Amino acid sequence: MAQNLINALSLGSLYALIALGVALLFSIMGLINFAHGELIMIGGYALLWFAGLPFAVTAVLVVGVVIGCALAMERAAFRSVRGATGETLLMTSFALSLLVQGGALLFEGADPKSVDVLGSLGASVEVAGVSVGKLDIAIIGVTAVLLLGLAWFLRATSLGVQMRAAAEDFGMARALGVRANLVVAAAFGMSGAFAAIAAIFLVASTGALTPAMGLKPVLVGFVAIVLGGLGRLWAAALGAYVLALLSVMLQAYLPDGVAPYRDALVYFGIVVILMFRPHGIAGRPGAVRV
Repeated sequence: MAQNLINALSLGSLYALIALGVALLFSIMGLINFAHGELIMIGGYALLWFAGLPFAVTAVLVVGVVIGCALAMERAAFRSVRGATGETLLMTSFALSLLVQGGALLFEGADPKSVDVLGSLGASVEVAGVSVGKLDIAIIGVTAVLLLGLAWFLRATSLGVQMRAAAEDFGMARALGVRANLVVAAAFGMSGAFAAIAAIFLVASTGALTPAMGLKPVLVGFVAIVLGGLGRLWAAALGAYVLALLSVMLQAYLPDGVAPYRDALVYFGIVVILMFRPHGIAGRPGAVRV
C-alpha cells in the first residue's frame, strides 16, 4: 500500500503540473487551451535540441523556449479573439494545436525519437522499507515547491493579485485598472513554464518523443480540472491527485482478467463522482459550459 501511495503521489504530481498549466488560462480567459499539449511536445523536442549541455543549462533553455512559444501563441492566435465566445476560443486552440503538430511532423518527422534525461535519477532508495525512485522524489519535490510558489505569487505580489481579480471578473478587473494584456501574457507565460517542467519529467519517465506526445497529457489535465472543479487552481491540483490515485490503485488491485480495462474503470469512477458532485470535488456550485 505504501509503495502504491508513493507511486500515486508521483503520478499525481506530474498530472498536477499539466492540470495547472491548463487551469491557469481557464480561470482567467475561460479558455481550455488544447494547444497546451503542443507546448509539452515543444519542451520534449527542446530537450533533444539541447542534449549534451549540462542539465541545469538545458532545463533553463527548455523553459525559456516553451515560455517564448506560449507568449507567441497568445500574441499571434489568442489576443485577437480574447473577447470571443468560448466556442471560438476552443476552435482556435484546436486549430493551433493541429498547426504546431503539423510543423513538428514537417521538421522532426513522424518517427519516435528518444533522449536520455535525468538518467542519474533512475535508481531507487529505501525509505522506511519502501523503495522510492529518485525521479519520483524529484517530481514530488519540484511540484510541491511550484505549488507553494504559485500560491505565494498569487497572494503576495501585485501581478498575482491582478490575476486573481481577473479570474473573478475579467471585465470588472479591467475597468478598475488591471492591465489585461499583462495579466493574460503572465498567465500564458506561467502556463508555458508548467508545460516545460512537465515535459522534462514526462520525457525523463518515458524517454520517447513524438509529435503527438502532448495529446494524452492535455486530456488528462482537462479531466483533472473538471474532476477537481472548474475555476479553482488548487481544485485542479486536487483533481490531478485523485485521478492518479484511482489509476494506480486500480492498476495494483484489479484481477489480471480485468486489468486491461483499467482506464475504462477509472473514467467510470470519475463519472460516478461527477454524478454526486457535478461541479467537481471542490468546485463552486453552478453551471459552467465548456
